Amino acid sequence: MPDLIDGSENVSVHGIFNWILLLVIFSVITVIGNFIGYKHPMTDSLVGMGILSLITLIGVWLERYLPFNISSILYISVIGIVIALPGMPTSDFVLYYVSKVELLSIVTVFLAYVGIGMGKSWDEFKALGWRAVVVTVLVIAATYYGAAIVAHVVLVATGVPAI
Repeated sequence: MPDLIDGSENVSVHGIFNWILLLVIFSVITVIGNFIGYKHPMTDSLVGMGILSLITLIGVWLERYLPFNISSILYISVIGIVIALPGMPTSDFVLYYVSKVELLSIVTVFLAYVGIGMGKSWDEFKALGWRAVVVTVLVIAATYYGAAIVAHVVLVATGVPAI
């Protein structure tokens, strides 16, 4: 039976259940981290993560069922932007609850999940050799410096003094 998490084209009941289970676990861990680290109320954070998870599920479903070759991240972004636009009936609700979820809480859980995924394929990673490690470090460093340069240019262009 095809599974949604493995990127297959067909969405099965089992695949949707796996996505929901993954998002529930992800949300609970994020809410706990959000409460401990930022002192946001757990109920507000849980509602915010529920909104983000629902948007994610809809975006993944649209990617699989619409006949266009568009990534789910585009659907997820557009849905999130539209329901948070000023003047939309959902805007105040979405903005209030999603603002109770700190980005760092989400990223921490996501990176832990990625780390677990890397641990499962560590032998494959080692087979790539030291050159892959060098390329990876250079790509990460270049991305960081590139983002810092763009941020600096924007800050200078907007008149914000550089540190």
